[in-house]
Formats: sequence, C-alpha cells, structure tokens
Amino acid sequence: MGNGSSKLDSSSSSDPDVEESRGSRFKKRMHLRRFLRRRRGGDANGKGICSHTKLGSVEDFAGIAVLTLISAQMNFKDKWLACVSFGEQTFRTGISDHTKDPAWNSEKKLLLEKDGPHIARISVFETNRISRNNLVGYCEIDLLEFLSQDSSSEELKLLDPSPPNAVVGKIYVSCSVEDPIETEKRFAKRILSIVDYNEDGELSFPEFSDLIDAFGNQVAASKKEELFKAADKNGDGVVTLDELAALLAAQQEKEPLMNRCPVCGEVLEVSDKLNNMIHLTLCFDEGTGNQVMTGGFLTDKQAAYGWMFKLSEWAHFSSYDVGLNSGSSASHIVVYDRQKKRLVEEIIDGKIVLSMRAIYQSKVGLALMDKGVKELLHGISEKQGKRMDSVESAKDIPHFIESFKDQINMNEVKHPLEYFKTFNEFFIRELKPDVRPIAHVKCDDVAVCAADCRLMAFKSIDDSLRLWIKGRKFSVQGLLGQEISAGAFMDGTLVIFRLAPQDYHRFHFPVSGFIEQIVDIPGCLYTVNPIAVNSKYCNVFTENKRSVAIISSSDFGKVSFVAIGATMVGSITFTKGKGDYVKKGEEFGYFSFGGSTVICVFEKDSIQIDEDLLANSSRSLETLVRVGTKLGVSTRRVSQADLPDVRRCALDD
Repeated sequence: MGNGSSKLDSSSSSDPDVEESRGSRFKKRMHLRRFLRRRRGGDANGKGICSHTKLGSVEDFAGIAVLTLISAQMNFKDKWLACVSFGEQTFRTGISDHTKDPAWNSEKKLLLEKDGPHIARISVFETNRISRNNLVGYCEIDLLEFLSQDSSSEELKLLDPSPPNAVVGKIYVSCSVEDPIETEKRFAKRILSIVDYNEDGELSFPEFSDLIDAFGNQVAASKKEELFKAADKNGDGVVTLDELAALLAAQQEKEPLMNRCPVCGEVLEVSDKLNNMIHLTLCFDEGTGNQVMTGGFLTDKQAAYGWMFKLSEWAHFSSYDVGLNSGSSASHIVVYDRQKKRLVEEIIDGKIVLSMRAIYQSKVGLALMDKGVKELLHGISEKQGKRMDSVESAKDIPHFIESFKDQINMNEVKHPLEYFKTFNEFFIRELKPDVRPIAHVKCDDVAVCAADCRLMAFKSIDDSLRLWIKGRKFSVQGLLGQEISAGAFMDGTLVIFRLAPQDYHRFHFPVSGFIEQIVDIPGCLYTVNPIAVNSKYCNVFTENKRSVAIISSSDFGKVSFVAIGATMVGSITFTKGKGDYVKKGEEFGYFSFGGSTVICVFEKDSIQIDEDLLANSSRSLETLVRVGTKLGVSTRRVSQADLPDVRRCALDD
C-alpha cells in the first residue's frame, strides 16, 4: 500500500536519489491533480463545494466567500468577458462564446472580513478591440450585505459607464460562504491526497514524510515519527486521509505544520491563519466544477487589455505596478481607492506621457527648461485658460465627461449639464449638499481631507523625500516662500493632495481655525503629475506658482495650506480671506482648468495621520480620497479650560 512499505521505515527517506525522485513525482502529481479537478469538477474526493450560507451577523465575520458570475443579458454585438475587482486584486473570466446570452459560470474565492474589502466591482467588456477592450457596463456588490440575505443569487443591473448611467443589461451572480472548519478539512484532504501515490486512500510513512518536507517546517520534519504515530490512531502502520486531516486541523490550532505553501513556496505567517487558509485554498484549486477566473491583474483595465498592449508590455514599453515606478514612468497610475478598498487606474494619454518624460526625467529636458520651456508652459497655460473661459469651450464638456466616463458622477453635481456656459464653469462645478459628508463634523480635533484627490501622507519631511518627492532642493522654507516663517513646520507632518483633471476641483479646510495670512508666490507651471514630482531635475512644489495660507488651529497649532498651480491651471481662487474663522470641511477656494495640488504641513507631533494612509504612502502608493473623509487626529494635549468654545472628541481610532 502506498509507495514502498506500509510499515514505519525511517530508512526509506535517507537515499538522496529516492528523495529527488519523490520530489519530482510530488510536483508532477500536484499539478496533474489541479488540472483533473478543473476538468471533472468537485473537490479532491469528487464532491462539490458548499451551498449558500446566510450570515447571521457581519460584525466580526471573517471567512472565504465564493463569488460566481453565472450569466448576463445585454444587447451583445460581439464576444465578451467580465472582470471582478476586489481589494488589490482583479480577476477576469474567459471570453463568452454566446453573443446573445453569455453564460460564464465563472467563480472566484475571496477573503472577506469586516474591516477588509467587501465591495466587488464587476465590469463587462466587449472584446472586439485589438488594443483595448471596450467597457460597456458595470455594477458593484457589497458581499457582506449580500451574504446577510436569504437568497444565494441575485440579478444585478449593469450600468452604462457614461452619464447618465442608464441600465444597459443584467448580470446574474451568486455568493456563498465556506464554513472555515469544513474548508480546512477539505483542504487537508486535497493536499494529502497528492502524496497518496497509488491512490489507495492510505498513506505510508514515506508518503507522510514527503508531505512534511513539502510543508517546510524544520521542527515538524524532526518529529515525523511522532506525528505519524499521533495520526495513526489504530496503530496499523498506515494513516487514512481522514486521520491525517484531523491531525492537520489539530496541529493548526497549537503548532502549525506548514511554514510555506507547497505550491508556490510563499512563506506563511504563523499568526495569520485565515489568510494562510485562503492562500492555500486558492493555490491548490477551488474545485467546484465552474470555470475559475484568471488572476494576477491589478485593475480591470489591465485585465481587459488586448494582445497589442500585452505585446508592448512584453517588449518593456509599458509596465503595471503600484508605487513609485508606476507613478513616475507609466502611462497608467495605479492608486488605492479608500472608499471602495480596491486599486483603480488613472489613464494618461501616451503622447503626453512621452513628452513629460522627455521634459522632466532627462538632462536634455532640464536644459530645455533653462532655455524657455518654463515660459512656454506658462504661455500655453494662459492661452488655454482664456479659451476655457470662452462660450465656444462649452462644446468640449461632453467629450471630457466621456473621456472619464467611469470617474465623473454627474448625479453628485449641483447643476445639470446645460447650466454650464463655459468649460471652466463645469471644471469648477459645485457638488450637491451632503454628497461629501464631513467626518466627525462636531469634533475639531479630527482633521479631514481637503480635496477629492490622490493623497500621500508622511510623518516627516524626510519620509516624503525618501519615498516620493525626488527634487534635490525641496525644503519646507522653499515651499512656503520667504515671507512666511517655516520654523514651526520644520520636520513636520506633510500631506499632499493631488487633483487630477477629472476631479471635483474645489478645495476645503482640513481643520477649524483662523486664517492668519495668505501669501501669493509667483512661479512656473510645471505639471504636478508624479512623473514631474518624482524627477530629480526639477522641484515642482517649490518652483511652481502657489498661494500659501497659514491657519491657526486650537487643536493642531499652525497648519500651512499651500495651493499649487500647474500646467493648464490659469488661476487659484480663494473664497475665504485673512482673518476669517473657518470650520473644517468648509470651502476654501478652487482651481481653474487643469491638474493641481494642495499641500498641508502640520507642526511636528501635532497630528496622528490615519494608519491606512501612512501604510499606502510607505509603499509609494497614492490613496484616492474624498473631501471631508478622516485624515487624522490631534495629538496635542490642550486642557478643556483653554478651549471654552471648541467641542473635542475622545476617539478610539
């Protein structure tokens, strides 16, 4: 029975040639098992995965959810595929062969927990494009909310990504929860069946020894005989799969046997049992008989690119990544959406990217700047600003909205489209009241985000220089200019709010207090795109045109608020002035056409920035945030007697 003797024989694993042969067989059988399970369906024993389980409470839930895209109904013209974006991962289905009613029956297992991602975006793409497939419909589903319902399946409306987001079809999905204990048992049976070389349902010691070696746990490897005897309950010298599954489950609770994944070799954290389980489950196969979605993508746009883009990626003309490399060189910037808890993509025209690289990331570009490019950029911005104030510019609004069709929500805009008589009127559009609620609105010791933007936050100026700002001469004094004393802000906390053209372009106060002064500083109009910010040849933030305001706050001390102009930004307009008392979340002003940036510098040790923002920034990953969402909490210890008119909050977070 098994491979070699069924009795305990420690000598059987000592021959190096035998070990090499077993290792090779182990890998081959592991991949063969995964393939056969995909072909025939079911788990390692031919059984299907669990049916729908309703969640009694989502408060402390953590587990594995199985999301299945069953089919869709639309007026299809060609073949189609769908992508599911969840957290920092995106998965895609195969291409449907049904032009009228695509039936994917595609599934993916997802780690689901209360404080983690729980909103999945489903995007449907038409696949008749050579270079880039066309997004034709999308929907979002809150998986925790879905799993709290009685029904295991649902019909969702697919929305046109272009305003006014009309319904263009339907997609049918199901979602279920796997019981953690059953998942663990099924996984154990799955992995252990791989080393049952003759498939007799029993494991000899040599087979058991191979399995322990694959786990990568040196302590367990030194106790193979002890573990084998513990599993062999009836002492017959062989162990059934059920017996070994029980041993693995018992050991996982007190002393886990697996230190690394036998499939991919990734090290497993001892303290992260749930994530380890889903990692192992995903690595080995989901085994329900449905088509398993392809992973390895960051965003749905990346997953939906056609073969020409893949060719360029292979030729190193383009690359997908998060962090500094992507932000400084790629034609697509990947950022983390804080609200949806997933990665999203900011597309930039390829020709613009090439020109920005040539100007901002080369010595030749630096020489060009010294020979008139600064004046050229300034002239282009002034000319474009005047054009955007003309009545003729209004015809550009629909095309602009179409270009950012899944990033501009017209339902949030205060006025209808026909209200705007020029492009700039639309660009500085106001939003409806309450679409940007202010976090802890009555608590002045909680700071909020100043704009709809991509945010970077750093505990100190040194951190920002190490991780994001690469200009060789950047300094706080250079940022604030000569008229403002920078002493209070030295080694302070720095927050960068980068606004892209598609964003709502009004900026707001992050804290409550008095405006002490406002100083206008003339300068260049470099782009604020990361390509320029990450350049060592120029200093965007200290050389660009900007306006600096100092806000005196009881809870945060002095806060410098720097509005920075950029290429195509004709003006910075303030709606509040020196001496005004302002409340956090109130409007402070707006930028005219173009991308732009706000930088806030807090005094040292005056604010505790939210950990998720700092964690993303430490990866050089921008976080997509909205006006009024929480930025951080005051760390200043000011007595209530000193603040008779300010309401303070005692916040656990």
